[in-house]
Amino acid sequence: MGEIEDGEVDQIATDAQGQKCTFICESASHGTTNDDKDNSHLMNAVFKNPVCKVYRFQTVDRKWMFIREQMAECTLSFNIPKQLMTLYIQEDMRRIQELKELGDLSPHWDNLRKDVINHCRQIISSYQETLTEINKLTGSSFKPSISKAEKYLEFIPINLHTQRMRVNCPRKTDAAYDVITVGAPAAHFQGFKNGGLHRLLSRFEAEKKNTAYQCIYYSPENTSKAKEVLTSISLLQPLISSLGDQLLHSAQQHSSESLKEALKTLSDKTEQFVHVLKDELVKNALLALYTARPGYVSKMNSAVCNHVDESNPTPKEDSTSTPPPLKRQDSIPHHSEYDEEEWDRVWVNVAMSLNCIIAMVDRLLEHENNNQEAGADPSIADVITSHTNGDWHEQLYPLVVTLKDCVNEVVHRARKSMAFVLLQEAACSIPQGLFLKQRRDVVFSQALAAVACGFVMRLYTGLDDKGFLQQLHTVGLIAQFESLLSTYSEEVGMLEDMEVGISDLRRVTFRIAEAKSDEPSDLQPTVTGRRDYYTVEVPLPREVFEGLPNEIKEGKPLHVYPILFNIGINEQQTLAERFGDISLQERINQENFQILNEYYRILSEKVPLECLPRFQTQTDLKELLEILHQNIQIKKRKNVEILWLAGIICRRMNGIRFTSCKSAKDRTSMSVTLEQCALLRDEHELSKDYFIRALDCMRREGCRIENVQKNIRCRKYAFNKLQLMAFPKFYRPPEGTYGKVDS
Repeated sequence: MGEIEDGEVDQIATDAQGQKCTFICESASHGTTNDDKDNSHLMNAVFKNPVCKVYRFQTVDRKWMFIREQMAECTLSFNIPKQLMTLYIQEDMRRIQELKELGDLSPHWDNLRKDVINHCRQIISSYQETLTEINKLTGSSFKPSISKAEKYLEFIPINLHTQRMRVNCPRKTDAAYDVITVGAPAAHFQGFKNGGLHRLLSRFEAEKKNTAYQCIYYSPENTSKAKEVLTSISLLQPLISSLGDQLLHSAQQHSSESLKEALKTLSDKTEQFVHVLKDELVKNALLALYTARPGYVSKMNSAVCNHVDESNPTPKEDSTSTPPPLKRQDSIPHHSEYDEEEWDRVWVNVAMSLNCIIAMVDRLLEHENNNQEAGADPSIADVITSHTNGDWHEQLYPLVVTLKDCVNEVVHRARKSMAFVLLQEAACSIPQGLFLKQRRDVVFSQALAAVACGFVMRLYTGLDDKGFLQQLHTVGLIAQFESLLSTYSEEVGMLEDMEVGISDLRRVTFRIAEAKSDEPSDLQPTVTGRRDYYTVEVPLPREVFEGLPNEIKEGKPLHVYPILFNIGINEQQTLAERFGDISLQERINQENFQILNEYYRILSEKVPLECLPRFQTQTDLKELLEILHQNIQIKKRKNVEILWLAGIICRRMNGIRFTSCKSAKDRTSMSVTLEQCALLRDEHELSKDYFIRALDCMRREGCRIENVQKNIRCRKYAFNKLQLMAFPKFYRPPEGTYGKVDS
């Protein structure tokens, strides 16, 4: 990270005669020094309350390297969850309004709707209360581990910190290594008695199929599709209307080139709109809504099928005919008025309206060309002009109005049908499904705050790295989460929560924007979107923004690929391996390796190797991936090499590194310090005689023991001797640094 004012700095050296560190100076920093000085203003806006430690260790050629270790809190620990809760509230309020706008329903469906609305209101009230309490908090920018189960802090990530190790070595240019440490994203307040999200969601989906007698069962894919349709039409409807106005403006200006460009954009977006609505789910949902109207009697004397057909026939479009006049209705037609093919005609009208506009523009431009060719003969030009039937705006205006009306009619019907699908989802889910939604909201909030923190830190570091910026907008970045949770007892539930929370990050994209000013408040990332898709916008000062590639400046979505690897290392993992079940860990590691391998394939195809950072280790990425795959396949207890290899691969790929355990305090500290010393050994020629000394020194006097102090007001890792006997050798802290404490 960058230098931040008012940070505590200790300078430490290893004692060559023994294992213990000795202080050679202790001071406090006031102002910034040369560490990332170019981006210090950015760093200070987002990263707060730093703790700094300085060491010197001996290299293999008996020279000295200097290491600066810095840990800081992040404003996003609270800012991101507060924004997310506001979005959750707004989305649920819109859902209530959409349900109300469904119109009259039969008593059965109306009662289900009332139940869903009441549960939504309860969630909104709970979130509003939580948001009010969080807004009262001031001062610290992190949630300590002792508060992990507090109700009003459940959306806040546990003990989120950034940590950077900067190395000054006589035989190599300066280097910096970053890691984000955070407690496993999990619903600690709700507990783990019945497992975590992965197990609960699987069980819930199975039960929902069996209890769907009172509603129509839609698969998770269909309900997800319904949300996508709602999102798409809410974005495309106003956009098409605006583009239609732009087309008319170009016609009024009588500009051929502008008219062509406006038509192309309007055509693209309208075709995208039609494609979204050409889904059989919308048609089926309209029929289902029709059957839910008061007084409906099925001609076949049978209820609507409880499972939705997945087939997707495509109605034929006639591009030569004009759309029939619209018959506006306040609701889906009832009884004998209902025509099952009417929906096909409604959305086909949109395509036909667009074709009419395209034909008219072609005709106008053809007349314009004829006018220009006949310009030398005024008499011929007058004849051609007399057949243009008035000015361009006058010719196009009624066609654009018709297109807008057709789009509005489609949106009116589609919005109701998709709201009805979501009513089924919620009705089949009461109350368990809504509780699961709350749990998922909580876990996702913690995960998003962490990944946003990591993205911002990685971006700030790479602003001057052209290769990194090319990779960022061409492929995106991996966000590699290392987890040290056991697969025994309640930590199984934590891991099941964490798995889903990190997987849900695939629904997130980032964008870079120009900040309104250089004030810290204007440099804070903002979140927009709804539960199925979020965008995090990261503002940068004008002078920084102007130096970015055009693709990024134009707002291209930037992707992050979340990846999770877990290896339990404590005594509970010993029990799981000998007497329990580690299939959860094995499945997670296998599935996430496939994601990592696929990312490497895309990266190697689209980004030149010179864009990636250079390391001393000569093993290429493909070979490292093969070694990682072999380690995942073999049955080896506490195979921490999986974590080491995943971390190395992440850094070699310009990725974002995260390390987690239950509280990001004890096991996480052992992992972070081990990784730092391994980097000093492998990349900076740390003397082998100093490896253990450096490791113990960092654990005894470094930033991680300060992290323990911040969390529990005690400078002791929460281990005992019996527990540590089960830990892998390099994950054991030095004597005197651990004991029984509340964590």
